[in-house]
Parts: sequence; structure tokens; C-alpha cells
Amino acid sequence: LILSVRGRGARPVIGHSLYMCVCGVHILMYPCLCVCGVHILMYPCLCLHCVHISLPVVSTKPSQDDSDLAVRMVPELTQLLASTNSSTLSQALDMARKLSRTDASRPIMCDSPVLVANLMKLAGSSDVDVELVTKSLAVVYNVSKEDQGLVHIRQCHGIQTLVRHLSSNTEMLMFHAISTLHNLLQNLEPSKADIRLAGGVQRFVSLLHHANVKLVCMAVDCLYLICYSHPESKLLVLSANGPVEVVRILRMHTYEKLLWAGSRLAKVLSVCPSNKPALVDAGAMQAFAIHLQHKSQRFVQNLLWAMRNLSDQATNLPGMGDLLKSLIDLLASEDATTVTCAAGVLSNLTCNNEQNKVTVCREGGIEALIRTCAQAGDHDDITEPAVCALRHLTNRHLEAEVAQNAVRHHHGIRVLVRLLDPPSKWPLIKAVLGLLRNLALCPANHTAVRECGGVHRLVELLIAARKDIDACNARGTSAFVDGVHMEEIVEGTTGALHILARDVQNRTILQNLQCVPIFVQLLYFDVENIQRVAAGLMYELSQSRESAMVMEKAGATAPLTELLHSRNEAVATYSAAVLFKLSEDKPSDYKKRLSVELSNSLFRTEAHWSAPSDVANFADLGDGMSSVGGSVISSRAGTSIASSGYGYGSGMRRPQKRVQAHQQVPIAESTLEEISPDMLELLDDPALVEAAMLQASRLGTESEGMGSSTWQDTDL
Repeated sequence: LILSVRGRGARPVIGHSLYMCVCGVHILMYPCLCVCGVHILMYPCLCLHCVHISLPVVSTKPSQDDSDLAVRMVPELTQLLASTNSSTLSQALDMARKLSRTDASRPIMCDSPVLVANLMKLAGSSDVDVELVTKSLAVVYNVSKEDQGLVHIRQCHGIQTLVRHLSSNTEMLMFHAISTLHNLLQNLEPSKADIRLAGGVQRFVSLLHHANVKLVCMAVDCLYLICYSHPESKLLVLSANGPVEVVRILRMHTYEKLLWAGSRLAKVLSVCPSNKPALVDAGAMQAFAIHLQHKSQRFVQNLLWAMRNLSDQATNLPGMGDLLKSLIDLLASEDATTVTCAAGVLSNLTCNNEQNKVTVCREGGIEALIRTCAQAGDHDDITEPAVCALRHLTNRHLEAEVAQNAVRHHHGIRVLVRLLDPPSKWPLIKAVLGLLRNLALCPANHTAVRECGGVHRLVELLIAARKDIDACNARGTSAFVDGVHMEEIVEGTTGALHILARDVQNRTILQNLQCVPIFVQLLYFDVENIQRVAAGLMYELSQSRESAMVMEKAGATAPLTELLHSRNEAVATYSAAVLFKLSEDKPSDYKKRLSVELSNSLFRTEAHWSAPSDVANFADLGDGMSSVGGSVISSRAGTSIASSGYGYGSGMRRPQKRVQAHQQVPIAESTLEEISPDMLELLDDPALVEAAMLQASRLGTESEGMGSSTWQDTDL
């Protein structure tokens, strides 16, 4: 019989050369004896108990053999894994591991919840040898490659066991446990909550100290997966001192996969308001700057995202010179995402930081930013942060005037005026308005703005914004478009025109456009910043007697007289100056009564009122940043401002102070740079001049930057 069997062909091969007796008992489990008692070593393919079963023929389809073997073996393995005999368990685990390695047999194993439960029970047992636990976790890891296997692992409460093994002293045991958890996090969403409850986040953070960089890399990526779009997990990382560990990894390691994983985690943590200051304090900006020239593009881009998110918290960090130089160089990159992030970081780092402003100006930042705006086309996500950076560089530092002239020298004014046209969106237009206002502080730029059609375009934008506000008021809604309230556009256009109107030719253009009545109507707005810039613009226009007469006909005297009592001293001062201009051809009695009225209003006995801490000047106000890299939608700075209805027409209301939600710190642009000496000379009472000067000195510093809310949560 044996000879006849052997004559039928060679020894059958099943799977990975795993020989079986035809009764179904694997030789590795019982190496010397089949269940019928036949010595397998003598007859490895046959036992007398099984002679009636045909021997399998050598197959040309190993995967089919694997699945057939798994179908026969899973019930046997399930029973054997419940054994208390260490030798039996070891051999059963060896067989299970070999079966779980093949793509054909693994799904069949995963279809048995009892088998998976037995494996997890064995992995969690404290009564068996560590070697058996390691073998069982190796099988569990292979099982976790299948979706059904992940489900069974979770259903048998295996996650708690896996998390507990992260604290093991056996490296291989830890590796199998964390690899399985990684598969769970990546492919089974409900498992994330179970891992958090089991203390997995804290265990992952504790592994960041491990000497095995591959194990650390796995732990970092697990943290990334569990923190992605989950604020509570980010707070757990913070409580475990995770930000410090992430910065240490990025500063000390050179393994590219670990650096990339660390940069992804840093990007996710950088959008958490609580983790942001912790990362900055741990030296994240300096650590990221080390790698900006790294050859891995994906790594550098993640770092730039993280730096952009953190940069609004890093505005006062010292020693940013090298980083600023690198960012200026990155503006020449051909990658849109790189340019977007570099411009955004430059914008935030130059916010309210004179040293950084000077450094960027001296390193060619003005030219690089203008070139970026010119080349970006209609990509507002690039031009907006670049314009915001230019806005910061042209105001409030020792070389601001040099920067204002540099914009003109590098043909930037023409580029900026073009950005006021479609398809630019309102956030970008708002940023350009603030920059043009700063540029107008340099008299040499007035002609360039006029020749590029800037004055006409500003008036068009003002009229459009006014119409939108009127229409929304009629409907009882708020004029809020693309994250920008039309009130901000009114303020920005009027503020830029105010400074540009110091030029006589620009004043002539405004007179010819017959827009003086529009400026008069702005005095009725309930927003003090708008009242201030409108009154300032009217003062400049009142230099022309013709314009002054138009103002009177438009009914400017009544609102200006009312604004003499404004709690904002800049508004009151401008109003007084305009009224003096309007009274030049009036009788002396009228002038005397006006002088008394001014004295009473400017020297009120009530307590001095200063601008609230949540009101900011438009020219330096942080703008909402638009989408980045063309792939994400921006979360704009500021919220919708409730419409209060604006009083237009003859009915005059007492202007009330309004607090705008997007504003953050005290205003200050109604300073001496806006209140010119010519205007003060009109106030022939020295006490009034002194009051105006005192008022200007009391005004606080304005905010230039983009707060955290202006940056998109890039892990969403």
C-alpha cells in the first residue's frame, strides 16, 4: 500500500512546505505520532488510519492550498490554544503564526472570533511564559491586518491588553503591541476612544524616550492618528509633556521617517491653543528652522505648516534672524504650499516686532514679497499673507519710510492696485487697503497711487461696500462676506483716502468724483473708527473752499457738531478742525460760539475715556488668512458683527461706541501722523492744541498680527 501511494507522485506540498498527515493533524504539533498511532517520521505522508483518504496532489495554486489548510486547521488551533500545556501552546502558536502570514489563510483565521479571543486571552495571561505571550501577540498583529480581525480584537476587549504591554520590558512584545494598536487606529475608528480610555495616549508619549527609533516612530505616528481632529487627545498629549518630547525628537534625530512622523504630529498639535505656547516655549520654531533645507520635501512642508500655525505665538521670540532669511529664500520656491506657508510665517513674525521688521527689510524681504504677489496671480492664499507682511513692514519701525519707498521702487504699487480688482476676494482687498494706507504715509507714493488708478478704485470699493451695508440693513442681516464685514472695507477705503487726500491733485479727483456727500454720510455710522477716518478725510477735503461748501450743503455741520462730544478725542478733534474750516467765512459771533463749544467738549469734567482693549486700528489689524495650498478652507479672523442699523439722512443720533468682534487691542492710528500740524494750527486756542497732542500721546499701540483664529486648523 505504501509503495503504491508513493508511486502516485512526490510528497505533497501544502502552503509553505507544511506537511500534514491526511487525517488533518499537523506534524509540527505531533512530530512523531499521528492520532492513529502511526509513526510519522517513517511515513510522513500517510498513516494506516487514513489510507482510505486520497493523498492531495501537488498543487500549482499555493493560495488555494493555504486557504484549504486554514479551513481544516482553524478548529483544531482554536482548541489547542485553550490548552494549559506550554509545549502544545508553543507548537499551536507556531502553526497559527505561519498560517496568519499568508494572505489566503489569514482571512479564514479572522473569521473565527473564538480563535482571536483565545489569542488575546493568552496574550493577556500572566500565568504563561513571556515567549508564549510574544508569540500570541505576533499572531494577533498579523490578524490585525484584516478588518474582521480588528473588529474581533476590539470585541474581545483586547485593546486594554495591548495598551498594557506598551510598558513591557520585552522590546519585541512592545513592538507587536504597538504595531497592532497602530493598525487599529488607522483602520478602525471606534478603537480610538477605547485606546484613549485605556491610557494609550500617555503610554505612547512615554515611548518617545525609547532607544529604538523605529519603535519611537511607531509611537509618534500613533499619537498623530489619535490626535487628528480630536482636541481632547491633544490635551492628553500636553498633560504628558508631549510637546517637549516632539521638539526633542525633531532636534536630535536624523532618521527621515521619524522626522516626518514627528513633523506630522507637530503640525496637528500646533493648531491646539493649549499646545501652541508649549511648543513655542520648548523651542519648536528654532528646531523646525534647522531642517528647512532638508532634502525631504514632505518633511519640510509639514514643518512649514506647523511653523505657520505657531508663528502668531512666536512674534516676540528673539534670535529669529536666520529663520527669517530662510523664509525669504523659500518665497522663490516653485511649490505653492511652500510659498504660502513662508509668506504666512513672515507675516506673523513681523507683527509688532520691530527687530524682525528691520531684518526682513534689510534681507530683501520687500522685493521678494512684491515678486510673490506679482507671480501668484489669482491665488489669494498666497497674496494675502504676502500683502499682510508688507503691511507690517511699512509701519511702526525705524526703517518704515525706507520700506514704503522700497515698495514703490520695486513697482509694487501697480501690483497692489491691481489686487483691488476682481477676482480678488474681500479678505485680500482688506489687507491691500491697510497696506495702501501705510504707503500713503509717504508723500512720494501719492503720485504713484494716483497714476495707477488707485484713488478711483478706492472710491468704487467704498460705494460698493456702502451699498452692501444698506441692502443688508434693509433686510435686517449683517453685511458679512468671506469672513469680512463690509464696515471694515468702508473703514479701510476711507482711511486710505484720508491719507491720500493730503495731496492736492488727489483732493481734486475726489471733488470731481462728487463723492463728498458720501463722506458726510459716513459720520452717521455707529463705528468710531469709521467716524474718525471720515472726519479726517473731510478735514483734508475742507482745504478746498469748494469742497467745504459741498459739505455744508450735504448737511455736515449737524453731525460734526454732534461728534464734538464724542468720547473718542481723535473724532472730536477732527470734527473741530473741519468746523473751523467751515466757519472761515462766518461772522465772528459764530466763531466765538464755536470756540466755546469746542472748549466745553474737549475739556469735559468727566473721567478721561480711552480706547477699549478690544478695538483695533484697521491699518494694522490682523486679517483672516485665506485657504492655503489650494486645499483647505480658511477659518477667518473675527465673527459676524451684529447689525445695529445705521442712521442715514437728516435724523441724527448720538454716535455710540461699537466693539467689533474681530478687533483685539487698542487703536492708535489717530496719532500725530494723521493729525497734521496744519490742522492743529486751525485751533487758535493753545489749550485745545495741547489737548489734541495729549490725546495722541495717550493712544496705545495697535495690533498688526493675525491671531490664532486666522490660521486654518490644518489637521482637519
